[in-house]
Amino acid sequence: MRRRFGRFHHHHYNHNKPGWWLKIRAIFAQILVPLIFFQLLRTLLLPTTFDMILLTLMIVMYFSITLRLI
Repeated sequence: MRRRFGRFHHHHYNHNKPGWWLKIRAIFAQILVPLIFFQLLRTLLLPTTFDMILLTLMIVMYFSITLRLI
């Protein structure tokens, strides 16, 4: 039997994730961008350890969402 997409077909990343998870992830990514900018401004004005850790966590979460790691 012949393959439909050829030899180098890559599977779609979201084929086994439910639709509600994809919607929540997309909404969270949109909300995270303004929060990152606000936190960046706050960290530049009053740099504390908590602000730097929070900013780092937000950036890591954003990139993990955009790179489809979660």
